[in-house]
Amino acid sequence: MDQHLIPNSSQSELEAAHAPPAIRARLESGPDSNYLKDAIYGAIDGAVTTFAVISGVAGAGLQESIIIILGVANLIGDGFSMAASNYLGTRAEEQLRLRLRHLEEEHIDRIPEGEREEVLQILKKQGFKGDDLQRAVDVITSDRDRWIEIMLREEHGVALSNPDPRKAALTTFLAFLIIGFLPLLPFVADVVLPWSLPRPYLMSTVITSIAFFTVGAIKSRFVSQSWLMSGLETLSVGGAAAGLAYLCGVIVESLL
Repeated sequence: MDQHLIPNSSQSELEAAHAPPAIRARLESGPDSNYLKDAIYGAIDGAVTTFAVISGVAGAGLQESIIIILGVANLIGDGFSMAASNYLGTRAEEQLRLRLRHLEEEHIDRIPEGEREEVLQILKKQGFKGDDLQRAVDVITSDRDRWIEIMLREEHGVALSNPDPRKAALTTFLAFLIIGFLPLLPFVADVVLPWSLPRPYLMSTVITSIAFFTVGAIKSRFVSQSWLMSGLETLSVGGAAAGLAYLCGVIVESLL
């Protein structure tokens, strides 16, 4: 991520990021694709759903082998489902933007004066007046691509670029697998290692709690929130989901 977008950057870092050559290079390269949301989404959901499965099975008092089987099945099945959903959703946004671009191109060709009036009213709402308003309209409508872009952004509220759907899906899937495997680690180790681990569910709880907090703390690096509050927020959400799953397991086990 560009330094000028990271909160609490030092004065020297900000000045370097806003030097003319740095600004020119950044603008020429275009906006960065940000996959933070995909990574956070996949990591949190991977830990939540896997630990929820473990908690539910543990609450029902079932064997470790069942915990591992259901946990791995959740990792692969739910992880792929999330990645596929993210791919299709990001792809749909891309297709929507393309359709609206074609629509605006058609409107500019068929009713250019009406489209100029839309630009004029958009700029007027932004505070342009008098000669400045007319000059701004003339400048924007003299460049077809710029004209279309302002209509997409201001009239339709569509982003001018989106992350690559394949990279977004892969980021979600990998984050889901990596973080989602952590709650299973003590149970897998208990089966694989020649000695038994004491209380693997307790160890899984500790590891998962650390994972929740760490993911939230990392997220705070890119948003306006303290690392402590962000970590506690993520931990509380994941803990609530796991607690509900464990309670459901206890209730089902008592009924059966």
